[in-house]
Amino acid sequence: MKKILLFLCVLFLAVTSFGKNIKTLVVTTTPQMHCESCENKIKNNIRFEKGVRSIETDISEQTVTIVYDADKTSEDEIIKAFTKFNYTARKINEGEKVEMHHEDGKCGNM
Repeated sequence: MKKILLFLCVLFLAVTSFGKNIKTLVVTTTPQMHCESCENKIKNNIRFEKGVRSIETDISEQTVTIVYDADKTSEDEIIKAFTKFNYTARKINEGEKVEMHHEDGKCGNM
């Protein structure tokens, strides 16, 4: 019985030590997203960054939510990746609302 308990303890420690460090980053972009083309440009470029698991965009909230493996990348690396396709990204604080600038009148992809 002791051997079984010892085995289970070792197994538990092994599993928890090899667990992924999954985090979520929410950013807003400049230029702002105005259309599906803007969303696709962001998704198609960021999805290939090391450690990125998933990306969700929301035009009405002006947010990009990125789930990533913190053992493979960092918030700074992901934010820096936006510059590769002429966007800038800024982390949004919890509860912060981003106002859409309708006066821009043009899409970042035009």
